[in-house]
Amino acid sequence: MRLRRIKRMAARLHRCSLGNAAIDAALGMPILLAFLFGITEVSRAMWIQTNIQQAVEDASRCAAVNSTTCGTDTAIKNYAVSHTYAYTVAATNFTVTTPACGRQVAASVPFSSVATGIVGIVVTLTAQSCHPI
Repeated sequence: MRLRRIKRMAARLHRCSLGNAAIDAALGMPILLAFLFGITEVSRAMWIQTNIQQAVEDASRCAAVNSTTCGTDTAIKNYAVSHTYAYTVAATNFTVTTPACGRQVAASVPFSSVATGIVGIVVTLTAQSCHPI
């Protein structure tokens, strides 16, 4: 009698699927969150790259066209910093040269992920633009 009851209980437990959704969520959620976090960080890096490229282009154009606002290398670097939005960039990250193409402004900015302690990846974003004088 007792053995029959144990067999029935084991058969019922074998057919029961109440915890399957919880197990599926526990196994799939870390993968989904890592994927979404990766997309967010790559998108953020691309946005900052585009922002820095636009600041470099604006600064090289200002250096070539507007000598009152962008007359010195320091003024050009400060102009580039003022045209960098939503990300703090120092003026030392920008370089100004005068090659054959005109006034060239370049930037080299370190980008660190929000989770640098976990991932530990630091990427250097670079941009340059040369505008004829």
